[in-house]
Amino acid sequence: MSNHWPIPLIEQRADPFILRYQQHYYFIASVPEYDRLELRRADTLAGLAEAEAVVVWRKHDVGAMSELIWAPELHRIDGVWVIYFAAAPTREIKDGLFQHRMFAIVCHNDDPLTGSWRECGQVVTPIDSFALDATHFVHQQKNWYLWAQKDPAIPGNSNLYLAELETPWSLKGKPVMLSRPEFDWECVGFSVNEGPAVIRHGNRLFVSYSASATDENYCMGLLWIDVDADPMQAENWQKSPQPVFKTSWENRQYGPGHNSFTVAENGEDVLVYHARNYTEIEGDPLYDPNRHTCIKTFGWDSEGMPLFGEPPAG
Repeated sequence: MSNHWPIPLIEQRADPFILRYQQHYYFIASVPEYDRLELRRADTLAGLAEAEAVVVWRKHDVGAMSELIWAPELHRIDGVWVIYFAAAPTREIKDGLFQHRMFAIVCHNDDPLTGSWRECGQVVTPIDSFALDATHFVHQQKNWYLWAQKDPAIPGNSNLYLAELETPWSLKGKPVMLSRPEFDWECVGFSVNEGPAVIRHGNRLFVSYSASATDENYCMGLLWIDVDADPMQAENWQKSPQPVFKTSWENRQYGPGHNSFTVAENGEDVLVYHARNYTEIEGDPLYDPNRHTCIKTFGWDSEGMPLFGEPPAG
């Protein structure tokens, strides 16, 4: 399956998220300065590369939303635009972790690029700990919130949690843990499950996620469940024992991950992810700006499982 788009599609944009809504594509991602939320819109996926970036929110000077604005996503929930993102009060690392919590802003206008955005505060979870990478999906006629968080009782950096939403910025009921880092490939450098993304195909609901440190060891794992099963019962979920998308040394694409899903203009499924084209990183990989947004089409096997292939060469 040939790739229809240049690699990378957009340079220096990590944690990319693309939403297709009413014949438009909307793009949001982490910017290298980690200081703002900006949206792009285009009629085609390729058009996002040249689309104007409109800043819709900037970090606070002090307080809980003043540093390290990470991993934003744009969602349309019950007729309202919502952006989820993570932010920290400081760049300080405590007990091996940053201090991020999850937040939401909403826009009631039709156009999220020109409309006014209102802060809804922190999305509170039962554990007050490092939390980030929230996403939303609709399943079984319910709105769901899926994210990564540290449980102080569990070794490692973050696990994946699921809860139903009461409002777009508040949870309903007790969350369930869907996955924790357990395989060797999830625990290189750091023990991480993060960046979840949801796609339905056939009679299964899939959750992809990213694992390990954000260097060339970063890779994608996969969970899945029958569409009729109760997603709040952890035992209903299955987990791939192997990564499903990882570094291609041959194609010089390193650490692919923090993905989302969209649909191409022709209806093909599209994997959205970031990757680097080198491994020689000075210092902390999080402060290296060259995680680039890439997209590629993918297919499904005869069993209905996704075939992501490998990251195409740039």
